[in-house]
Amino acid sequence: MPNKNTFQISPIKELIMEEMVNGVVIDPFANTSKIANITNDIDPQYKTDYNLEALDFLKLFDTETVDMGLLDPPYTPRQLSEVYKKLGRSVNMETTQISYWSNLKDEMSRVVKPEGKVISCGWNSAGIGKKRGFKIKRILLVNHGSMHNDTIVVVDEKLQSRLTAFSKSKRSLHEQ
Repeated sequence: MPNKNTFQISPIKELIMEEMVNGVVIDPFANTSKIANITNDIDPQYKTDYNLEALDFLKLFDTETVDMGLLDPPYTPRQLSEVYKKLGRSVNMETTQISYWSNLKDEMSRVVKPEGKVISCGWNSAGIGKKRGFKIKRILLVNHGSMHNDTIVVVDEKLQSRLTAFSKSKRSLHEQ
């Protein structure tokens, strides 16, 4: 059955444990999860290391310093709206537009090291994306039965640093 604590769903928890790495593991939407060693949730009722907006949390990290990111945000504008309203915050165009999620993926991409991983959950298999230098390593589809939406879990691996890719292409141009 679905569970608002996605990482407690058995097959998802198993996948995360199989993919777990040593080092810095972050979760910008931790809720009650303690899987990551650095946690954040906007809601202060959860005992996380930080209670910031997810983007602000990700901006705390230097470029390419994170070994793994866990990404389980609210899946829909409605879910996001419920969280914000519960906290007395207003929901605006910025937080419900696709650009918000794109900015979140950009920041996650920035902070993850080359060969680092991002495990993202949602209702699509887009993951972090090839354009951000990631390759999908694994996809898990969790069917919750009845009239419930499936949860799609994507494990992405960062191929190389954007700086490394840029310097290689620049070197290649000079060699020609």
